[in-house]
Amino acid sequence: MQVMATPLPEVVIVVPSRIGDERGFFSEVWNAREFASIGIDAIFAQDNHVLSPLKGTLRGLHYQIPPVAQGKLLRVSRGAIFDVAVDIRRGSPTFGRHATAILSSENWYTVWVPPGFAHGYCTLEEDTEVQYKVTDFYSPEHERGIWWNDPALMIQWPVTIEAAIVSERDQKLSRLFEQRELFEFTPCSCNPPCRTVAVCRRMAPMNVAV
Repeated sequence: MQVMATPLPEVVIVVPSRIGDERGFFSEVWNAREFASIGIDAIFAQDNHVLSPLKGTLRGLHYQIPPVAQGKLLRVSRGAIFDVAVDIRRGSPTFGRHATAILSSENWYTVWVPPGFAHGYCTLEEDTEVQYKVTDFYSPEHERGIWWNDPALMIQWPVTIEAAIVSERDQKLSRLFEQRELFEFTPCSCNPPCRTVAVCRRMAPMNVAV
């Protein structure tokens, strides 16, 4: 298993090993012990599988607030996506900044997006399938979002605003500066650093800034 850093220290890319022969390949895409060794000691509540038939389908930027904030472990089993995570923890040195990565069935990248970060992606190929684990159940009343094309975020999406295929709900989301319910940042003193919670598990409990 290979681990790759991103511009956001808490967001990491993991590349599971693949063992292959003429029959195909075998890959252990989730191993609790191995992931815990790099600071991702998550307990997952739900697995999701998304099919996007059209290239240019854009979903996000989504997050859930406590007490059901979600961490996401996401990978692509077919096709490819441009994946984005945005730090929405007020007081964080990287607040408002983002990390991007290309995830595909070819490169086999898995991305970990912890609570305290908004997440979204755009499909780069037709018939793309995304699979991801989340650390808490989906809760419509706690679901929040940021407009995907917020100029303040300076995300270089691989699709124009005219060509992007976006849901009506996502198109109506507010910009980051208009969000009232974000997370608060607390520095982490753990080794390896916490990557499963929005604030260090040795310090204050996770809360929401309003």
